[in-house]
Amino acid sequence: MERGKNQQFFRKLHSLSGIIPVGVFMTIHLFVNYTATWGIDSYNTAAGFMVNLPFKYVLELFVIFLPLLFHALYGVRIAMQAKNNVNHYGYLRNWMFYFQRITGLLALVFIFWHVWQTKVQVEFNGVEANYDLMANIVDNGWYLALYLIGIIACIFHFVNGIWTFLITWGITVSPKSQKITQYVSFGLFIVLSYIGIQAILAFA
Repeated sequence: MERGKNQQFFRKLHSLSGIIPVGVFMTIHLFVNYTATWGIDSYNTAAGFMVNLPFKYVLELFVIFLPLLFHALYGVRIAMQAKNNVNHYGYLRNWMFYFQRITGLLALVFIFWHVWQTKVQVEFNGVEANYDLMANIVDNGWYLALYLIGIIACIFHFVNGIWTFLITWGITVSPKSQKITQYVSFGLFIVLSYIGIQAILAFA
């Protein structure tokens, strides 16, 4: 009984961390990158503001990296324990459950790679966090394609996670409310995907 309660607590915490703060940060990050569509100077100004935030390292550790690490590690555990039945029952939510696990693993690999190419290079190799950093990365066509896949995977995982979060936390209980939030989540996926794709193409 106690083990079940602990598992339920960690699942709810895992669901929450995917929305706040990880999902919120991802959304902000997308909007900052979208400023590249307004020109190089606009992006450099927005990126410079983020880089020079007060208590930046404290914020990064406790608002981004630790919640992300917990969400990723516990998410891998859930994915390994999950029993997908899409081959037997082709319902939409079963496929969403399956894609949630797949995009979670894709997002984990993509985020690690993205942090290596950007954050690590800025902090340890003296690279400046500006427009040229991303432009040089996606100048490689293969890298651009991988970024597009990674961005879409992260966005899908986030918005589909909102749907499951609302159920996990008992906010949407009725089938009608769950159907409504399903449509809302899909709409959010379209909007954020447009922002993310336009942003990365602006560097190319």
